[in-house]
Amino acid sequence: MSSTGLRFNVAYGSWELIWSHVHRVLVVNLGVAAANLPLLVALQLSHTPWRHPVVFVPLLLALPGPSIAAAFGYLAAAGADGGAPVRLYVQEYRRLYGRALRASAPFLLATVAAVTDLVTLRTSGWGKAVVQMAAVVAVLAASSWVVALALVAADASRAGLRGLLLAPYAVVRHGWLAVMNLVVAAATLLLVNQAPLLGLTVLPGCALFVLWRNCGHMTAFERAGTDSFGETDTHAITR
Repeated sequence: MSSTGLRFNVAYGSWELIWSHVHRVLVVNLGVAAANLPLLVALQLSHTPWRHPVVFVPLLLALPGPSIAAAFGYLAAAGADGGAPVRLYVQEYRRLYGRALRASAPFLLATVAAVTDLVTLRTSGWGKAVVQMAAVVAVLAASSWVVALALVAADASRAGLRGLLLAPYAVVRHGWLAVMNLVVAAATLLLVNQAPLLGLTVLPGCALFVLWRNCGHMTAFERAGTDSFGETDTHAITR
C-alpha cells in the first residue's frame, strides 16, 4: 500500500508572478531603507526625537516623502515592466524628489504641528478643547500626505495647489480606506520598531504596496477613462 503525500502543482507562470512580487517588495525595502538611512541612524542615536527638532524636522521633510513617492512610482512602472530592476527605483527617486518634497512638506508640517499640540496641550486647562481638533488635523494631514505622494508619483504635475486640494478631498471621500492606510502604516512602524532588521527586510514594501493600491481607489474620481492606478501611472511616467 502506497501513501500519497501532499503535492503542490503550480504553473510556471504562477511561480514567475510570485517571485516578481517578491522581487519588487525587496527592491522597495532596499530603496526606502537606503534613502532614509540618515534618519534611521539618528533614531538609533536618540530615542526622544521630539527633543531635537532642529535635527529631526529637516530629516523628516527631506527623506521619507521622496522615498515613498519613488516606491509608488516604482510599483507603477514595474506593473508594465516585467524586469523592474533596482535602477528603476533610483530613476523614480531622482525624477520625483523635488516634486515629492513640495507636495509632502505642507502635510508633514501640519502633522508634526498637530501632534506637538496634542502632546503639549493635553494637560493644560483649556487643552481638552484643542486636543480633539489637533487629533483630527493630525489624522487628516497624515492621510493626505500619503495620498499626495501617490498623486505625484502618478503625475508629477500634481505637486502644486491641485495636489494639495485633491489629497484631503480623497481622504474625506474615502474615509475607510484612509483609516486602513493609517492602520497598516502604524502596524508596520510598530513591528519595525520591535524588530528593526527583520521588519525593514520584509514589511515596508508590503505595506507600501497596500497603500499604493488604496490610494489608487481613493483617487479614482480623478482618473476617468482609465482602468487601474498602475495604468495611469505608466502613462504619466512615459510622458
